[in-house]
Amino acid sequence: MTDPLEQLRRCSVAVDVGSSRTRVHIKQAGLVVDEPSVVAVNTFSGALIAVGTAADRMDGRTPGHIRVIRPVCNGTVIDIEMAQRMLRALVGSTVRRAWRRRGAMQRAAVTIPHNADPLARRAAIETLTGVGARQVELVDTPTAAGVGCGLPVEQPEATMILVCGATTTQIAVLSLGAIVSATTVPMGGDTIHHAVIQHLRNHHELILPSQAVRPLHLALTGGADAPETTEVWGRDVATGMARTVCINPDDVRAAIEAPLIGLSDAIRGVLHNCPPDLVADLADRGMVLAGGSALLPGLDTRLRSGTGMPVHIAEHPSLSAVNGLAAMVEGQIRPLGAEVH
Repeated sequence: MTDPLEQLRRCSVAVDVGSSRTRVHIKQAGLVVDEPSVVAVNTFSGALIAVGTAADRMDGRTPGHIRVIRPVCNGTVIDIEMAQRMLRALVGSTVRRAWRRRGAMQRAAVTIPHNADPLARRAAIETLTGVGARQVELVDTPTAAGVGCGLPVEQPEATMILVCGATTTQIAVLSLGAIVSATTVPMGGDTIHHAVIQHLRNHHELILPSQAVRPLHLALTGGADAPETTEVWGRDVATGMARTVCINPDDVRAAIEAPLIGLSDAIRGVLHNCPPDLVADLADRGMVLAGGSALLPGLDTRLRSGTGMPVHIAEHPSLSAVNGLAAMVEGQIRPLGAEVH
């Protein structure tokens, strides 16, 4: 991590552009942006109507001439122009003037998926340069999240982290500041959300609004406080009228079992590709869950039973990546052996 760390210490802005939320950290100023990665656009004029939280609240409630756009998917920028407009609006003109005055945007660091292809890397660079950065450093999201969780990623020992995002989960084993083995699974918070909605549509002929899925979250934990049945409301598929149904949590758990099994299988695949010495390190240490979807009810318990490994949830899982990137930018991470000199 020596050369990359030296480059990162020269950066003054750390950006984590995720499918769900965008976060911006300015050196010596802290976290200045933490908003949903959403924009609302007038399709007639092309003007931005809202960004962030305000645009997210419009999703599913807009008239025909307003379009809600999510310019980031699977942790990758898919609409560079909209991503640039979103960042400009989120940081505000006051912060941008401060960047120019202090030269803060000469260098910026941004997180990217560990398996990002050249086009995805280019899209991340162009998004930041379009906002004013002259040089952009790319950091793998699992590495940044590992640092943000306080894991000794720069040491010659194994650390395993799962970055649970909205649409994907990145699984990585880190050692000596680099990824030893990793994979990405198309399973995230939105996957569970859509599985629940599809189950209710198929078995109860009910279309749920987004907010109606939340009462089922507690039911999915399976703990002592979980209710035996949960009442949800939605729109009847046949009549179009609103009605309520009582849902058995066991049926919902069965509906989300397939993606969770796939996640456990992917974890075993990552371990299979690791050297035996690193796997031995992880036997007692286990894995750490980061990312906004790490707090999905019952996820840690399910992974613990499916893999037989200890599972820990980061203290602030949704901020792990940006906090780790900020620590690198602030110079809080030292390469192995730096203290000897």
